[in-house]
Amino acid sequence: MTNPVLCAVDISNGQDDLKTIQTAARMAALDGAQLDVIAVVPDFGMSTVGSFFNKDHHDKMVAEAKRQLNELVSEALDPDQNAKVRHVVATGRAYEEVLKLAKKAKPSLIVVGASKVDFAEYLLGPNAARIVRHANCSVYVVR
Repeated sequence: MTNPVLCAVDISNGQDDLKTIQTAARMAALDGAQLDVIAVVPDFGMSTVGSFFNKDHHDKMVAEAKRQLNELVSEALDPDQNAKVRHVVATGRAYEEVLKLAKKAKPSLIVVGASKVDFAEYLLGPNAARIVRHANCSVYVVR
């Protein structure tokens, strides 16, 4: 069995990650691999900020993230492709959760999008850079 291709997206970027998902799907198809798409929501539960939210806020946030992730992947891929994609929503720091899933799923490739190009971050965003630096497999960065 071929190792999966893991695609990390930021659902708060709207349609900016459509190209990232499409690229990851093409890479997965080349090897007949499973495509896993992960989105990470922040964890407010352990911080002072968390005390300002209702107890069910996290569950609602995860449910909404799942809806948005499915919508994003549905827009990027055709229905047959989307039906085969494993949609993953995790809670925590984006790069940590992507690397944690990568350690567990052992993907052959991680596909990430570069942050929006601006003067402050003209190479990679902080999450993409950390994933590139610490991943145990190849990482493909989509501009």
